[in-house]
Amino acid sequence: MAEPPLSCDCFVSLPPGSRDDHVIFGKNSDRPRDEVQEVVFYPAAAHPTGSSVECTYIQIPQAEHTHAVVLSRPAWLWGAEMGANDQGVCVGNEAVWTREPVSDGEALLGMDLVRLGLERGASAWAALEVITGLLEDHGQGGPCREAQEPFSYHNTFLLVDRTEAWVLETAGRLWVAQKVTAGVKNISNQLTIGTEISAEHPELRSVARSQGWWDGEGEFNFSQVFSPENPPARMELAKQRYRGGTALMQQHDGSVTAEVMMSILRDKPSGICMDSGGFCTTGSMVSVLPRDPGLPCIHFFTATPDPSRSIFKPFVFSERIGPMQRVASPQYGPDDPARRQPRFQSQVDRRHDLYKAHQGALSNMDASQNEGLAVYEILRDLESQCLVDILAMLSGELPGEELGDLFFDCVDAEIKFYQ
Repeated sequence: MAEPPLSCDCFVSLPPGSRDDHVIFGKNSDRPRDEVQEVVFYPAAAHPTGSSVECTYIQIPQAEHTHAVVLSRPAWLWGAEMGANDQGVCVGNEAVWTREPVSDGEALLGMDLVRLGLERGASAWAALEVITGLLEDHGQGGPCREAQEPFSYHNTFLLVDRTEAWVLETAGRLWVAQKVTAGVKNISNQLTIGTEISAEHPELRSVARSQGWWDGEGEFNFSQVFSPENPPARMELAKQRYRGGTALMQQHDGSVTAEVMMSILRDKPSGICMDSGGFCTTGSMVSVLPRDPGLPCIHFFTATPDPSRSIFKPFVFSERIGPMQRVASPQYGPDDPARRQPRFQSQVDRRHDLYKAHQGALSNMDASQNEGLAVYEILRDLESQCLVDILAMLSGELPGEELGDLFFDCVDAEIKFYQ
């Protein structure tokens, strides 16, 4: 039997695709079933000139200033599957395979590049420049899951801010990008950029010609030239999911809201919400980026698997943000099996408080216990009311002074309901 698709889905709606004057970003992170995804916050920081930063596998020069970021990430690594910064930028990545060989050698993971782009980029385009510059300097590669069996890939990215979005597709150090300024767009683990190229690596076409992948005649089509002749089964299987995501976005074109985006991420028939097999949706994120710079951006995270049975909780950047222990996993320092050489020789418990409580609730629901289902229905009602209140705040009907504590209040309430 062919393997199920092993990547994720990213979505964006820009006016007039959105119902309101907002940019809406959404992503499901489909990862190994038992992998814990945590939500973490890092404040803006100044760094000494010449200092370095330790990423998942390699050390690179640190920027002198990094933006505040909130990240949803596999708990064993440094980077992130998706996240946002205090400048109103969101980034998510997908696995992809191309004609360029994938390196098992340790370099920057695509997830490292997500975090680095957010920490260093004040706009979607600036984050794209950060990522492509780091690709040129350090490359991409290394094990992409916490296991001894090798599993590596190249990456595509969706980078979004209050005014525009960029799709960035990579093949080793090579890359191509497409600018999106209106309507709806989605990506999965497919190359989607054909001839609609807005920017590219200066050596992209010369490499394609030297490898015999392109004869230099006619219009250059990136996805045709760089898609592998014999793609992995997981990449072929994801085509249906990509088409399903496109259909759902087009169905809601002109009416996309945060609630609509959540419903898309919860859609099981399309495969966007994965809940069976060795891989599943381990974390989800939706962001509302108002075009009006005077309004705050709102970011929703589940921090738990399967969005069809998880609750989205709103996060707003604030100077009052404290430690996020309830959604942060235990730290093992230099004894972490992901850091010790050789890596991944053992497993540790990375579950955070919310993850454990959610696991118990899912067990009740799976056993068809009325109590578990009733608790989930109450939480979904609270999620809906929260969405109503936030939209009222963005329209000026409610004050927004207390938004900085809202994520923590929602997490605590969810844990108490589960208990």
